Amino acid sequence: MMMIRQPSSSSSSFMEAPEAAFRNGLECEADDGRVDIAMTLDGNYLRGTMAAVLSILQHTACPESVAFHFLTAADDDAAGLAAALRSTFPFLDLRVYRFDPSRVRGRISRSVRQELDQPLNYARVYLADTLPAHVRRVTYLDSDVVVVDDIRALASVDLGGHVVAAPEYCHANFSSYFADAFWSDPALNRTFRGRRPCYFNTGVMVMDVGKWREGGYTRRVRGVDGRAEEAEEDLPPRLAAAVLHGLGGDNVEGRCRGLHPGPISLLHWSGKGKPWLRLDARRPCAVDYLWAPYDLYRHASRVIEEW
Repeated sequence: MMMIRQPSSSSSSFMEAPEAAFRNGLECEADDGRVDIAMTLDGNYLRGTMAAVLSILQHTACPESVAFHFLTAADDDAAGLAAALRSTFPFLDLRVYRFDPSRVRGRISRSVRQELDQPLNYARVYLADTLPAHVRRVTYLDSDVVVVDDIRALASVDLGGHVVAAPEYCHANFSSYFADAFWSDPALNRTFRGRRPCYFNTGVMVMDVGKWREGGYTRRVRGVDGRAEEAEEDLPPRLAAAVLHGLGGDNVEGRCRGLHPGPISLLHWSGKGKPWLRLDARRPCAVDYLWAPYDLYRHASRVIEEW
């Protein structure tokens, strides 16, 4: 049996990022547009968050134009987590916001993975209500990504008049994601009538925050919950996860996967199985070695006990 102790939020657990990662390249203009990045922040995924931030800074030509917004659960050690970030990235433009878990607690159905049942997973739905008014567009990233291209290309993607852009997956069997209560309700199941069985994964998402606010989308997404509350019953299992989290990926067993052919700008370890855990357990997938160069955790202090 092997036990791997997770890194604490102590700033001493992580190395300081190289100063060069924070400096603009010669091609950056003084008026280069600001890029706002939003992520959640919690102790269990702190190591992944550190790697994601470093990858963004290292691959953008204009890191001084990137601002980070971190959402943390109100009952977490927000001060300790923020201190760890600031110690590791002393020149980073960052703000930390407390998310009240009670806003979604009691509204979350059991999902395909236990991790998706945590209230902080749904904080992204409240981004428009949380971010400052001057933020009009934001790129949301999960903590299990690394960006290997300039983040400005993703942040400036043409939304074509839409409110949100997110990766689409069209090879899912939706019958396994929704309970009978969903399929027996015509008002709900008509969503899929005449459509391809596709879902989106909001672990990588570009949002027009202004349009989200103007359209009242936070209220509209929460309205899915309201239907169930009015009926005095819980949401059909997995419905909340489907609406708010894009189903969280179909890799529920943590199996190794290869890279798709063609150029790659971002790697997302969606689903079960995170690269830092597999690397520590000495059972990595091949793609986990692409994550390792961004790992700022002090390996010398890692504690692995076997018995």
